[in-house]
Amino acid sequence: MFFKDWFVDAHMAGTRSPGDPSGASDVGTSLTYRSNWLDGIVERRKIGPNFNPDVGFIERVDSNETYGNLTFKARPEIRGVRELQFEGFILHAPDTHNVVQTQEWQGTFRAEFNNGGYTDDDIADVFTQRITTPFHIYKNVFIPNGLYHFARHQLTYGSGQDRRFTYNFFERFGGHYGGSLNEFRVRANYRPTAKFSISASETWDRFRLPLPNGNLSAAPASLQGNYSFSRFLTFTSLIQMDTSNTQAVSANLRLRYNYRPDSDLYIIYNVGTRFASIAPANPPSGPGNSLRSEMDLFFRSINPEIRNGRIR
Repeated sequence: MFFKDWFVDAHMAGTRSPGDPSGASDVGTSLTYRSNWLDGIVERRKIGPNFNPDVGFIERVDSNETYGNLTFKARPEIRGVRELQFEGFILHAPDTHNVVQTQEWQGTFRAEFNNGGYTDDDIADVFTQRITTPFHIYKNVFIPNGLYHFARHQLTYGSGQDRRFTYNFFERFGGHYGGSLNEFRVRANYRPTAKFSISASETWDRFRLPLPNGNLSAAPASLQGNYSFSRFLTFTSLIQMDTSNTQAVSANLRLRYNYRPDSDLYIIYNVGTRFASIAPANPPSGPGNSLRSEMDLFFRSINPEIRNGRIR
C-alpha cells in the first residue's frame, strides 16, 4: 500500500500552575515519510510561555516551531562505498509573539563504506540565535545579549569498525557568536582482546571572539580503559586532563554489575581537580582548584523501549 511509508504523529499536553495562567500547553504534530531512497519529516509544535517543563524534556518554552528535513539515499556502484546520503533541514523557531529566537538550516553529505568506515560532513550549518541572558563561554568570558548570525562547517572521518584498532577525526570551523571557533578532535580505540579495550581522545578548541580576553584556547584530553570480567560485570577507568586549568587531572573509576536484564548496580569513585567548564550551560567554577573524592552507590533500572531507542 502507498500509505505504508507514511506516519502521522500528534501530541497534546498541558500543565497547571498557581493562578492558572494561560499559555500552559504543548501541542504538536508531525508527518514522516520513509522509503529506500528518501526520508522526510515535517513538524509543527507550539509551546506556551507558561508551560511547566518539569513534565518532560523540552529545549525551551514560548516557542512556535516549524521543522522540515529531507534525506536522499543512494547506493551507487562505486567500489568500497555502501551508501551515500544528502540531507538538508531547516528549523524556524520564533516565540509565540513571532519574534525570532532560533533559526538554523543545514546541508550535509554522508558516505558509508563497506568496511564500516564513514564520513559525515556539514557543507553548511547556518544559525540565527537570540541571546537574552549572558552566554558563559569560559571563566569570566561572557557573550552579551543580542541577535547573532553565523555559519559553521564540519568534516568527519571514521575508520572501518571491523579492526582491533579504529580511529576517527572531527574538524569544525566557522563563525561563533560574532567571532570564530575552530575545533579539532581525534579519537583512537584499541581492543587487543574480547574483554579489554583502551581509547584515547584529544580536542583542540580555539576561540577568537570580539570580547575582552576573547582569544583563548583549550585542549581537553582523556584516556579510558574497559575490562569485562563477564557479560554481567564490567570495570571502567577514565582519566581526564584539560590545559585550560592548572594541574587539571581527574579520574573516574566505575564498576557496573548487570544483576538482571535492564537493571544495573554502579559503584563509582571520583578523584581529582574540579575543572573550570568551557561549556556555556555550566556556571564558572569558584576561585582556585579544589581536590575532591567521593563514593557513590546507586541502582538504575531502564525501560527496555527507551534503552533500545536510537539517539543521534
